[in-house]
Amino acid sequence: MRLRHIELFQALLQAGTLTGAARLLHISQPAASKLLQHAEAQLGFTLFERVNGRLVLTPQGLLMREHIERVGDELADLDRLARNMVAPGSTALRVVATPTLAGALLPAAMRALSARYADAQVQLLTQHTREIVDALRLRDADIGLTLQAVHVPGIRLLALGESRAHAIAPPGYWSDEALREPLPRAALADQAMVGLDVRDALGRAVRQHLQDLAPPPRLRIRVQTYPLARALVADGHGLAVVDAFTARTPGPAVQVRPLDPPLPVTLHALLRDGEPPMPVQRHFIDSVKRLARDYG
Repeated sequence: MRLRHIELFQALLQAGTLTGAARLLHISQPAASKLLQHAEAQLGFTLFERVNGRLVLTPQGLLMREHIERVGDELADLDRLARNMVAPGSTALRVVATPTLAGALLPAAMRALSARYADAQVQLLTQHTREIVDALRLRDADIGLTLQAVHVPGIRLLALGESRAHAIAPPGYWSDEALREPLPRAALADQAMVGLDVRDALGRAVRQHLQDLAPPPRLRIRVQTYPLARALVADGHGLAVVDAFTARTPGPAVQVRPLDPPLPVTLHALLRDGEPPMPVQRHFIDSVKRLARDYG
């Protein structure tokens, strides 16, 4: 299929008629009809059939849909990258962070930034780490904040600070005396716990940290995001081990104790390799670095 065929396919899915698809593509209805016939002739099967006045996918078209949409998404990414390279816009600071770090660090970092760069245009996004890398590659953002050590071509990793993982429990679970001490790792043996997804760096580190406990913790629920783990703990579904930002950021009430022995967690900035940050971006990075010390 040619690029124009893919564009027509997507327009037909959106509009449901040749007339509507032609309007979206700024071509005539006969031209759209001829383009569809050409695509189907090249493929050797029909993509659409008419049902109650609208075009719907044939079984073969349904099989093609996922692949065509994937190509369309990649073309849209390519177009966005090209536009960002030519005209990055007037936004001086474009940051994408994981939800946990965004809530813990960005409000205070924006206060510090405004004191120095009151008129700076700022764009703040939240994504998971994989999407943060994509945003940097596509130049949708210039700085990423994550707790995962990402090693991919074209992305530079900058450590901003180290904290330690904390155990969290529902209110009233530990005594006031116990809260003044770190939690021994052995105390998590046979405890009901909310686990983190092991595809996550902290989730893997926690699993390794606790893997030789006997009996092992009872992990009935696994979650992808740290805030959800905290919310489940606050609701009484067990204990959890999370990063310091999740443990100490305002949210559902939980008790917090650092682990003993410590489990280190590093805050990273992600930058495009070979592109030194502008002064406003450097100021932001330095501010986040200072703020991270409060969680050390």
